Amino acid sequence: MADRTSSSITINSGKSAVMTAIADFAAYPTWAEGVTSAEVLSTGADDRADRVKITLEAGPIKDSYVLAYTWDGDDAVQWDLAERGKVVTGMSGSYRLAAGVGAGTDVTYELAVDVAMPMLGLLKRRAEKMIIEAALKGLKRHVER
Repeated sequence: MADRTSSSITINSGKSAVMTAIADFAAYPTWAEGVTSAEVLSTGADDRADRVKITLEAGPIKDSYVLAYTWDGDDAVQWDLAERGKVVTGMSGSYRLAAGVGAGTDVTYELAVDVAMPMLGLLKRRAEKMIIEAALKGLKRHVER
C-alpha cells in the first residue's frame, strides 16, 4: 500500500475549527459521503478518538472496519486500519492542515485503500480520488456553514 492518492482544498475557517470538525466522528454521517456511522471505541490522553469503528455504504461496498488514529494537535491526524472488514483489507490516510490565505486553512487529504476484490491500480487511484474529493467538499460545506 505504498502509493497514496492526495488532494487539497482551502476551507474558510481556522485550523482549530477544521480539526474539531474532523475529530467529531458522530457528525460524519451528515457530511462524509457513504459513512452511515462512526462509533468512537476509545480515546487517547488528549480526549480525541484513537480507535473508531466506521460503517460504510458506498455503492456496492458495504463494510465495517476499525481505524486507529494518531493526532498532532491541530496540524495533522493520521489513521491506519486496525481491524479489517470483509471488503476493506488495508487503509492508511491523513489530513494535514496548514494556515492558508487570510483566516483560511489549507487541508490536504491523503489516502491509500486496499480491498478484497482485485482492482487495477488506475481504477484504485480513481476510486481513492473520488473518495478524497467527496470528503474534502463535504468537510468544507460542514465547517463553513
